[in-house]
Amino acid sequence: MEAESPASAGASEPRALGTVGSIGSQLSRIRRKLFTWEILKTIALGQMLSLCICGTAITSQYLAERYRVNTPMLQSFINYCLLFLVYTVMLAFQSGSDNLLEILRRKWWKYTLLGLADVEANYLIVRAYQYTTLTSVQLLDCFGIPVLMALSWFILRARYKVIHFIAVFVCLLGVGTMVGADILAGREDNSGSDVLIGDILVLLGASLYAVSNVCEEYIVKKLSRQEFLGMVGLFGTIISGIQLLIVEYKDIARIQWDWKIALLFVAFALCMFCLYSFMPLVIKVTSATSVNLGILTADLYSLFFGLFLFEYKFSGLYILSFTVIMVGFILYCSTPTRTVEPPESSVPPVTSIGIDNLGLKLEESGLPETHSAVL
Repeated sequence: MEAESPASAGASEPRALGTVGSIGSQLSRIRRKLFTWEILKTIALGQMLSLCICGTAITSQYLAERYRVNTPMLQSFINYCLLFLVYTVMLAFQSGSDNLLEILRRKWWKYTLLGLADVEANYLIVRAYQYTTLTSVQLLDCFGIPVLMALSWFILRARYKVIHFIAVFVCLLGVGTMVGADILAGREDNSGSDVLIGDILVLLGASLYAVSNVCEEYIVKKLSRQEFLGMVGLFGTIISGIQLLIVEYKDIARIQWDWKIALLFVAFALCMFCLYSFMPLVIKVTSATSVNLGILTADLYSLFFGLFLFEYKFSGLYILSFTVIMVGFILYCSTPTRTVEPPESSVPPVTSIGIDNLGLKLEESGLPETHSAVL
Protein backbone atom coordinates (compact mmCIF):
# COMPACT_ATOMS: atom_id res chain seq x y z
CA MET A 1 0.00 0.00 0.00
CA GLU A 2 1.46 3.33 -1.08
CA ALA A 3 1.93 6.05 1.51
CA GLU A 4 0.07 9.31 0.93
CA SER A 5 2.38 11.98 -0.31
CA PRO A 6 2.85 15.14 1.78
CA ALA A 7 1.55 17.27 -1.12
CA SER A 8 -1.75 15.38 -1.38
CA ALA A 9 -2.18 15.39 2.41
CA GLY A 10 -1.60 19.12 2.50
CA ALA A 11 -4.15 19.64 -0.28
CA SER A 12 -6.85 17.58 1.47
CA GLU A 13 -6.61 19.59 4.69
CA PRO A 14 -7.76 22.91 3.11
CA ARG A 15 -10.63 21.07 1.40
CA ALA A 16 -11.76 19.60 4.71
CA LEU A 17 -11.45 22.94 6.45
CA GLY A 18 -13.36 24.59 3.61
CA THR A 19 -16.18 22.02 3.91
CA VAL A 20 -16.42 22.53 7.66
CA GLY A 21 -16.41 26.29 7.20
CA SER A 22 -19.12 26.05 4.54
CA ILE A 23 -21.34 23.94 6.80
CA GLY A 24 -20.74 26.34 9.67
CA SER A 25 -21.66 29.35 7.56
CA GLN A 26 -24.84 27.64 6.35
CA LEU A 27 -25.87 26.77 9.91
CA SER A 28 -25.17 30.33 10.97
CA ARG A 29 -27.26 31.68 8.11
CA ILE A 30 -30.16 29.35 8.98
CA ARG A 31 -29.94 30.38 12.64
CA ARG A 32 -30.01 34.07 11.71
CA LYS A 33 -33.04 33.46 9.48
CA LEU A 34 -35.05 31.39 11.96
CA PHE A 35 -34.29 33.30 15.16
CA THR A 36 -34.64 36.94 14.24
CA TRP A 37 -36.16 39.50 16.56
CA GLU A 38 -39.31 39.65 14.41
CA ILE A 39 -39.86 35.88 14.59
CA LEU A 40 -39.25 35.80 18.34
CA LYS A 41 -41.71 38.65 18.79
CA THR A 42 -44.28 36.81 16.66
CA ILE A 43 -43.80 33.65 18.73
CA ALA A 44 -44.28 35.59 21.97
CA LEU A 45 -47.44 37.30 20.69
CA GLY A 46 -48.86 34.02 19.43
CA GLN A 47 -48.27 32.30 22.75
CA MET A 48 -49.90 35.21 24.57
CA LEU A 49 -53.04 34.56 22.50
CA SER A 50 -52.75 30.84 23.28
CA LEU A 51 -52.72 31.61 27.00
CA CYS A 52 -55.88 33.70 26.61
CA ILE A 53 -57.59 30.77 24.88
CA CYS A 54 -56.27 28.48 27.61
CA GLY A 55 -57.90 30.74 30.21
CA THR A 56 -61.27 30.49 28.47
CA ALA A 57 -60.97 26.69 28.26
CA ILE A 58 -60.07 26.26 31.94
CA THR A 59 -62.84 28.54 33.22
CA SER A 60 -65.40 26.83 30.95
CA GLN A 61 -64.29 23.41 32.17
CA TYR A 62 -64.53 24.52 35.79
CA LEU A 63 -68.05 25.78 35.20
CA ALA A 64 -69.07 22.56 33.46
CA GLU A 65 -67.44 20.00 35.77
CA ARG A 66 -67.63 21.61 39.19
CA TYR A 67 -70.87 23.58 38.93
CA ARG A 68 -72.73 21.89 36.03
CA VAL A 69 -73.02 25.20 34.15
CA ASN A 70 -73.06 24.82 30.34
CA THR A 71 -73.91 28.21 28.89
CA PRO A 72 -71.44 28.97 26.06
CA MET A 73 -73.74 31.53 24.47
CA LEU A 74 -74.11 33.48 27.72
CA GLN A 75 -70.33 33.53 28.12
CA SER A 76 -69.88 34.80 24.56
CA PHE A 77 -72.65 37.36 25.08
CA ILE A 78 -70.78 38.88 28.02
CA ASN A 79 -67.63 39.17 25.89
CA TYR A 80 -69.51 40.87 23.04
CA CYS A 81 -71.06 43.27 25.53
CA LEU A 82 -67.59 44.27 26.74
CA LEU A 83 -66.47 44.84 23.15
CA PHE A 84 -69.59 46.94 22.59
CA LEU A 85 -69.05 49.06 25.70
CA VAL A 86 -65.42 49.78 24.82
CA TYR A 87 -64.96 49.81 21.05
CA THR A 88 -68.45 50.49 19.71
CA VAL A 89 -68.82 53.45 22.06
CA MET A 90 -65.43 54.71 20.85
CA LEU A 91 -66.71 54.57 17.26
CA ALA A 92 -69.78 56.56 18.28
CA PHE A 93 -67.53 59.50 19.24
CA GLN A 94 -65.45 59.37 16.04
CA SER A 95 -66.00 61.96 13.34
CA GLY A 96 -66.18 61.74 9.58
CA SER A 97 -66.17 58.40 7.77
CA ASP A 98 -65.02 56.58 10.94
CA ASN A 99 -68.18 57.48 12.81
CA LEU A 100 -70.43 54.61 13.90
CA LEU A 101 -73.51 55.86 12.04
CA GLU A 102 -71.54 56.47 8.85
CA ILE A 103 -70.07 52.95 8.97
CA LEU A 104 -73.51 51.45 9.57
CA ARG A 105 -75.00 53.44 6.69
CA ARG A 106 -72.42 52.14 4.22
CA LYS A 107 -71.56 48.64 5.44
CA TRP A 108 -74.19 47.44 7.92
CA TRP A 109 -75.05 44.26 5.99
CA LYS A 110 -71.39 43.24 5.65
CA TYR A 111 -70.80 43.51 9.38
CA THR A 112 -74.06 41.67 10.07
CA LEU A 113 -72.70 38.69 8.14
CA LEU A 114 -69.33 38.99 9.89
CA GLY A 115 -70.98 39.09 13.32
CA LEU A 116 -73.12 36.08 12.43
CA ALA A 117 -70.07 34.09 11.29
CA ASP A 118 -68.15 34.95 14.47
CA VAL A 119 -70.99 34.13 16.86
CA GLU A 120 -71.93 30.85 15.18
CA ALA A 121 -68.30 29.72 14.90
CA ASN A 122 -67.94 29.98 18.68
CA TYR A 123 -71.28 28.29 19.28
CA LEU A 124 -70.88 25.37 16.84
CA ILE A 125 -67.46 24.31 18.16
CA VAL A 126 -68.69 24.24 21.77
CA ARG A 127 -71.94 22.49 20.81
CA ALA A 128 -70.01 19.81 18.90
CA TYR A 129 -68.57 18.45 22.17
CA GLN A 130 -72.05 17.16 23.06
CA TYR A 131 -72.17 14.93 19.99
CA THR A 132 -68.66 13.85 19.05
CA THR A 133 -65.38 13.04 20.73
CA LEU A 134 -62.56 15.24 21.96
CA THR A 135 -60.25 13.66 19.36
CA SER A 136 -62.60 14.53 16.52
CA VAL A 137 -62.92 18.14 17.68
CA GLN A 138 -59.15 18.59 18.01
CA LEU A 139 -58.41 17.05 14.61
CA LEU A 140 -61.30 18.46 12.58
CA ASP A 141 -60.85 21.93 14.07
CA CYS A 142 -57.58 22.08 12.09
CA PHE A 143 -59.70 22.01 8.93
CA GLY A 144 -59.98 25.77 9.35
CA ILE A 145 -56.29 26.25 8.49
CA PRO A 146 -56.44 25.03 4.84
CA VAL A 147 -59.76 26.87 4.45
CA LEU A 148 -58.10 30.00 5.79
CA MET A 149 -55.17 29.63 3.39
CA ALA A 150 -57.54 29.16 0.45
CA LEU A 151 -59.58 32.22 1.39
CA SER A 152 -56.40 34.26 1.87
CA TRP A 153 -55.24 33.17 -1.59
CA PHE A 154 -58.40 34.35 -3.34
CA ILE A 155 -59.54 37.27 -1.14
CA LEU A 156 -56.31 38.69 0.29
CA ARG A 157 -54.26 37.59 -2.75
CA ALA A 158 -51.63 35.98 -0.53
CA ARG A 159 -49.12 33.72 -2.28
CA TYR A 160 -47.40 30.88 -0.45
CA LYS A 161 -44.11 29.09 -0.99
CA VAL A 162 -43.32 25.41 -0.52
CA ILE A 163 -41.89 26.11 2.95
CA HIS A 164 -45.29 27.40 4.10
CA PHE A 165 -47.06 24.18 3.14
CA ILE A 166 -44.32 22.12 4.80
CA ALA A 167 -44.68 24.24 7.96
CA VAL A 168 -48.46 23.72 8.05
CA PHE A 169 -47.95 19.96 7.64
CA VAL A 170 -45.46 19.95 10.53
CA CYS A 171 -47.93 21.85 12.76
CA LEU A 172 -50.73 19.43 11.93
CA LEU A 173 -48.35 16.57 12.68
CA GLY A 174 -47.87 18.10 16.12
CA VAL A 175 -51.64 18.22 16.62
CA GLY A 176 -51.82 14.54 15.69
CA THR A 177 -49.16 13.80 18.30
CA MET A 178 -51.21 15.68 20.89
CA VAL A 179 -54.34 13.68 20.03
CA GLY A 180 -52.37 10.45 20.33
CA ALA A 181 -51.16 11.54 23.76
CA ASP A 182 -54.76 12.23 24.80
CA ILE A 183 -55.82 8.73 23.78
CA LEU A 184 -52.90 7.08 25.56
CA ALA A 185 -53.55 9.18 28.67
CA GLY A 186 -57.19 8.04 28.78
CA ARG A 187 -58.79 11.42 28.11
CA GLU A 188 -60.93 9.97 25.31
CA ASP A 189 -63.83 8.86 27.52
CA ASN A 190 -66.89 10.21 25.75
CA SER A 191 -67.83 8.33 22.57
CA GLY A 192 -70.40 10.98 21.64
CA SER A 193 -74.13 10.59 21.07
CA ASP A 194 -74.05 11.26 17.33
CA VAL A 195 -70.53 11.47 15.97
CA LEU A 196 -71.52 12.43 12.43
CA ILE A 197 -73.52 15.47 13.56
CA GLY A 198 -70.71 16.53 15.88
CA ASP A 199 -68.10 16.23 13.14
CA ILE A 200 -70.22 18.31 10.77
CA LEU A 201 -70.62 20.98 13.45
CA VAL A 202 -66.85 21.11 13.94
CA LEU A 203 -66.21 21.47 10.20
CA LEU A 204 -68.81 24.23 9.91
CA GLY A 205 -67.43 26.02 12.96
CA ALA A 206 -63.84 25.79 11.70
CA SER A 207 -64.89 27.14 8.30
CA LEU A 208 -66.74 30.06 9.89
CA TYR A 209 -63.68 30.79 12.03
CA ALA A 210 -61.63 30.96 8.82
CA VAL A 211 -64.13 33.37 7.25
CA SER A 212 -64.08 35.55 10.37
CA ASN A 213 -60.25 35.59 10.52
CA VAL A 214 -59.86 36.50 6.85
CA CYS A 215 -62.34 39.35 7.25
CA GLU A 216 -60.50 40.44 10.39
CA GLU A 217 -57.15 40.53 8.56
CA TYR A 218 -58.63 42.53 5.69
CA ILE A 219 -60.35 45.07 7.95
CA VAL A 220 -57.39 45.47 10.31
CA LYS A 221 -54.87 46.00 7.50
CA LYS A 222 -57.06 48.04 5.14
CA LEU A 223 -59.30 49.93 7.59
CA SER A 224 -58.74 49.87 11.36
CA ARG A 225 -58.68 47.56 14.37
CA GLN A 226 -61.15 49.79 16.18
CA GLU A 227 -63.72 49.48 13.39
CA PHE A 228 -63.48 45.69 13.38
CA LEU A 229 -63.85 45.31 17.14
CA GLY A 230 -66.59 47.93 17.36
CA MET A 231 -68.70 46.30 14.65
CA VAL A 232 -68.15 42.79 16.00
CA GLY A 233 -69.11 44.04 19.46
CA LEU A 234 -72.31 45.65 18.14
CA PHE A 235 -73.61 42.86 15.93
CA GLY A 236 -72.17 40.10 18.12
CA THR A 237 -74.12 41.47 21.09
CA ILE A 238 -77.36 41.60 19.10
CA ILE A 239 -77.03 38.16 17.48
CA SER A 240 -75.76 36.32 20.57
CA GLY A 241 -78.41 38.02 22.73
CA ILE A 242 -81.22 36.81 20.46
CA GLN A 243 -79.75 33.31 20.25
CA LEU A 244 -79.23 33.29 24.01
CA LEU A 245 -82.94 33.83 24.63
CA ILE A 246 -83.82 31.05 22.21
CA VAL A 247 -81.45 28.23 23.16
CA GLU A 248 -80.14 28.84 26.69
CA TYR A 249 -82.80 30.58 28.78
CA LYS A 250 -83.62 27.32 30.64
CA ASP A 251 -79.96 26.59 31.40
CA ILE A 252 -79.46 30.12 32.72
CA ALA A 253 -82.53 29.84 34.96
CA ARG A 254 -81.07 26.70 36.60
CA ILE A 255 -77.77 28.33 37.60
CA GLN A 256 -77.29 28.52 41.38
CA TRP A 257 -75.41 31.80 41.46
CA ASP A 258 -72.68 32.46 44.02
CA TRP A 259 -69.46 34.47 44.04
CA LYS A 260 -67.35 31.57 42.68
CA ILE A 261 -69.53 31.08 39.61
CA ALA A 262 -69.67 34.83 39.05
CA LEU A 263 -65.87 35.02 39.33
CA LEU A 264 -65.45 32.26 36.73
CA PHE A 265 -67.78 34.12 34.36
CA VAL A 266 -65.76 37.31 34.86
CA ALA A 267 -62.47 35.47 34.29
CA PHE A 268 -63.80 33.90 31.08
CA ALA A 269 -65.06 37.25 29.80
CA LEU A 270 -61.74 38.99 30.53
CA CYS A 271 -59.74 36.27 28.76
CA MET A 272 -62.03 36.48 25.73
CA PHE A 273 -61.89 40.27 25.74
CA CYS A 274 -58.09 40.21 25.82
CA LEU A 275 -58.06 37.62 23.01
CA TYR A 276 -60.32 39.72 20.79
CA SER A 277 -58.44 42.93 21.63
CA PHE A 278 -54.92 41.59 21.02
CA MET A 279 -55.54 39.29 18.05
CA PRO A 280 -55.98 42.17 15.54
CA LEU A 281 -52.66 43.61 16.69
CA VAL A 282 -50.91 40.29 16.04
CA ILE A 283 -52.68 39.74 12.71
CA LYS A 284 -51.66 43.21 11.55
CA VAL A 285 -47.95 42.43 11.91
CA THR A 286 -48.23 38.80 10.71
CA SER A 287 -51.24 37.15 9.09
CA ALA A 288 -54.38 35.25 10.06
CA THR A 289 -52.81 31.94 9.00
CA SER A 290 -49.71 32.57 11.09
CA VAL A 291 -51.84 33.41 14.13
CA ASN A 292 -53.94 30.25 13.75
CA LEU A 293 -50.79 28.12 13.59
CA GLY A 294 -49.41 29.83 16.69
CA ILE A 295 -52.54 29.23 18.79
CA LEU A 296 -52.50 25.49 18.11
CA THR A 297 -50.53 25.29 21.37
CA ALA A 298 -53.55 26.53 23.37
CA ASP A 299 -54.83 22.97 23.93
CA LEU A 300 -51.41 21.99 25.23
CA TYR A 301 -51.37 24.83 27.74
CA SER A 302 -54.82 23.69 28.90
CA LEU A 303 -53.47 20.17 29.31
CA PHE A 304 -50.47 21.38 31.31
CA PHE A 305 -52.72 23.33 33.68
CA GLY A 306 -55.09 20.36 33.78
CA LEU A 307 -52.32 18.23 35.27
CA PHE A 308 -52.70 20.25 38.47
CA LEU A 309 -56.31 21.40 38.32
CA PHE A 310 -58.12 18.37 36.90
CA GLU A 311 -55.60 15.58 37.64
CA TYR A 312 -54.82 14.74 34.02
CA LYS A 313 -52.22 12.08 33.34
CA PHE A 314 -48.93 13.36 31.98
CA SER A 315 -47.41 12.01 28.79
CA GLY A 316 -44.06 12.86 27.23
CA LEU A 317 -45.86 13.11 23.90
CA TYR A 318 -47.31 16.43 25.08
CA ILE A 319 -43.80 17.92 25.18
CA LEU A 320 -43.03 16.39 21.78
CA SER A 321 -46.27 17.79 20.37
CA PHE A 322 -45.52 21.29 21.66
CA THR A 323 -42.02 21.14 20.18
CA VAL A 324 -43.26 19.95 16.77
CA ILE A 325 -45.93 22.67 16.60
CA MET A 326 -43.41 25.37 17.51
CA VAL A 327 -40.95 24.10 14.88
CA GLY A 328 -43.67 24.30 12.22
CA PHE A 329 -44.69 27.76 13.42
CA ILE A 330 -41.10 29.03 13.24
CA LEU A 331 -40.70 27.55 9.75
CA TYR A 332 -43.85 29.32 8.59
CA CYS A 333 -42.73 32.67 10.01
CA SER A 334 -39.20 32.33 8.63
CA THR A 335 -40.32 33.15 5.08
CA PRO A 336 -42.87 35.96 4.53
CA THR A 337 -45.75 35.36 2.19
CA ARG A 338 -46.11 37.46 -0.93
CA THR A 339 -49.14 39.58 -1.77
CA VAL A 340 -50.11 39.97 -5.41
CA GLU A 341 -51.55 43.34 -6.33
CA PRO A 342 -54.69 43.29 -8.50
CA PRO A 343 -53.90 43.70 -12.19
CA GLU A 344 -54.12 47.25 -13.49
CA SER A 345 -54.17 48.68 -16.95
CA SER A 346 -50.70 49.15 -18.48
CA VAL A 347 -51.82 52.37 -20.19
CA PRO A 348 -51.18 55.37 -17.90
CA PRO A 349 -54.27 57.49 -17.21
CA VAL A 350 -54.25 60.64 -19.36
CA THR A 351 -55.78 62.80 -16.67
CA SER A 352 -52.99 62.15 -14.19
CA ILE A 353 -49.96 63.67 -15.96
CA GLY A 354 -51.17 64.67 -19.43
CA ILE A 355 -49.96 63.67 -22.90
CA ASP A 356 -47.09 66.18 -22.98
CA ASN A 357 -45.73 65.20 -19.60
CA LEU A 358 -45.97 61.55 -20.55
CA GLY A 359 -43.82 62.17 -23.61
CA LEU A 360 -41.25 64.02 -21.53
CA LYS A 361 -41.10 61.19 -19.01
CA LEU A 362 -40.54 58.63 -21.75
CA GLU A 363 -37.79 60.73 -23.32
CA GLU A 364 -36.09 61.23 -19.96
CA SER A 365 -36.17 57.48 -19.41
CA GLY A 366 -34.02 56.96 -22.52
CA LEU A 367 -36.69 55.10 -24.54
CA PRO A 368 -36.28 54.81 -28.34
CA GLU A 369 -37.10 57.83 -30.45
CA THR A 370 -39.90 55.99 -32.19
CA HIS A 371 -41.92 55.77 -28.97
CA SER A 372 -41.69 59.53 -28.49
CA ALA A 373 -42.63 60.11 -32.13
CA VAL A 374 -45.74 57.99 -31.69
CA LEU A 375 -46.73 60.02 -28.64
